[in-house]
Amino acid sequence: MFTGIVEELGEVVAVEDLGQASRLHLRGPLVTSDADAGDSIAVNGVCLTVVTASGGTFTADVMAETLHRSSLGALLPGSKVNLERAVRLDDRLGGHLVLGHVDATAALLEVQPAEHWTVVTVSIPVDLARYVVEKGSITVDGVSVTVSAVGPDWFSISLIPTTLGRTTLGCKEPGDPVNLEVDILAKHVEKLLLARHHEESA
Repeated sequence: MFTGIVEELGEVVAVEDLGQASRLHLRGPLVTSDADAGDSIAVNGVCLTVVTASGGTFTADVMAETLHRSSLGALLPGSKVNLERAVRLDDRLGGHLVLGHVDATAALLEVQPAEHWTVVTVSIPVDLARYVVEKGSITVDGVSVTVSAVGPDWFSISLIPTTLGRTTLGCKEPGDPVNLEVDILAKHVEKLLLARHHEESA
């Protein structure tokens, strides 16, 4: 589990094609400082398992399902990535509860710079839009952000310079893909309410 507070802006060193999978070689001195094989590190919001870690880099295998459901398949050597180690129970929860399980990929629609912040508008599949509410939380490429506005198939977030400088969101342009993970609590509440409704209707 993660919090969506990116610890480090890492870089893809190499990508190995394994047929129905890929092996990513990633540079991240901070997140690998205490990493062992089997640990979890979120890469652009996708929970990956460390295969090897040494010299400030680590490798992680990405199966076909993950490549299909996320934007990791588009990574190339030199690509910047958001990195976060799994949260510890004694850590501060600075963002929100993030599983690292991508719900969908979407595209940046618009980037509007302002004096003190930048408004970024992102598309969202209609079947996920019901989980997104104004002032609620959503994860975009592994970054926990607050929704500032929402429409039927889009939402906007307002990003401060710190977020733009410390994450990949600062170098994204319209049309670029991003990984989305909606708030898991919203999905659980919906399921419980639907179950109760079916029980009362039976």
